Amino acid sequence: MIIEAVRIFDDPGRIVDLHVDESGRLSAITGSAAQRSALVVLPAFVDLHTHLREPGGEDAESIESGTRAAVAGGFSDVFAMPNTEPATDDVDKVLRLRRAARHSRARVHPIAAATVGRAGRRLVDVEALRAHGVSVFSDDGSCLDDPALVEDLLRRLARLGGVFAQHAQSTALAGAGVANARVASRLGVVPWPEEAEETVIARDVALAEATGGHLHVCHVSTAGSVEIIRDAKRRGAPVTAEATPHHLVLTDELVSADDGRFKVNPPLRGPSDVEAVRRGLRDGTIDIVATDHAPHPAARKNRPLADAAFGFTALETALPIVAEVFEDAAGTVDWPAVARVMAHRPAEIGGIAGIAGRPVAVGEPATVTLIRTDDSRVVRGARHVSRSANTPFEDRVVRYSVEATWVDGQQVFRGSRERS
Repeated sequence: MIIEAVRIFDDPGRIVDLHVDESGRLSAITGSAAQRSALVVLPAFVDLHTHLREPGGEDAESIESGTRAAVAGGFSDVFAMPNTEPATDDVDKVLRLRRAARHSRARVHPIAAATVGRAGRRLVDVEALRAHGVSVFSDDGSCLDDPALVEDLLRRLARLGGVFAQHAQSTALAGAGVANARVASRLGVVPWPEEAEETVIARDVALAEATGGHLHVCHVSTAGSVEIIRDAKRRGAPVTAEATPHHLVLTDELVSADDGRFKVNPPLRGPSDVEAVRRGLRDGTIDIVATDHAPHPAARKNRPLADAAFGFTALETALPIVAEVFEDAAGTVDWPAVARVMAHRPAEIGGIAGIAGRPVAVGEPATVTLIRTDDSRVVRGARHVSRSANTPFEDRVVRYSVEATWVDGQQVFRGSRERS
């Protein structure tokens, strides 16, 4: 197979043809006869934070539909969060998920719950799950609020390897909050204050430093959180962090009381928070972009703010949003930075750097995504591959799109000019 007339993300001045051998590896990179190309090839993306909903939530998404959405967004690998019914909290459920995902378009890596049933009372069998290849533990959707359990988990992970991914949301401070505190009173809803995120991160950073266990902070949303993580990294703490596409570009000014479309957890924050999160991503304080792909049927999303479900679809819109974040005033995208936050670093943090986020180079697996850079289109959730259409970017004009995705030399997605 030959992938013709493309620019490699870290050598964009050259137009090349990529040759793929029968083993699915890049066998040669040769000069192309083409004089122009609007196609850039990057390592296929890795999402450290995907909700596939199966088992128990197949009305919103399934492994089959979610992984088709993933490859349509340029992702070769997704880490499946355990907030399913039942929760992925033991070896048997991990093995069951792997069997269900065996023939998926994207590779699926189960994240195990941190506590049994995600109930926050007793740790899962960390040793057994690590022995079966689980690298990430999280009660995402809920905060692991008990500091003694967090400390115990981090001590075990310091010894065994692996990552604790924390959903930072103090129950005592956030309660039943649904919107950023600065707009909640105007909207007539319970506030979800910034300090509810920041106090948990500060506490867990201290515990990570004390134990040596790897803390990964999910969906950072506030300027204060960015500063806590920045200070922790200056001290050499074993801490990494992620931002979502929506927290990079959307603000709480979009939220209205009679519309649940922009309800998400953590909530959209103020403009200064958005700018701080963008700056943190650019300077490396925030390591990666993770989608927090959270599909919901229309019946649970199209409600007043107080009653609507939290969350957005994101796998199919992540690339154009992230490309915009790394675009300079002249309209040039820093594609190596995009590759860093969407492919290289997520693979490293998730422990799959041997198979994903690899360089686009001879001898490497042809696990790549092809980006079209001259393709303005309007986002329409109804046209997405995901089983749900709850995108916060409905009607947004985006300038970059995924043209094709390959996993180990097998083409798993080919785009359509009509699709958006």
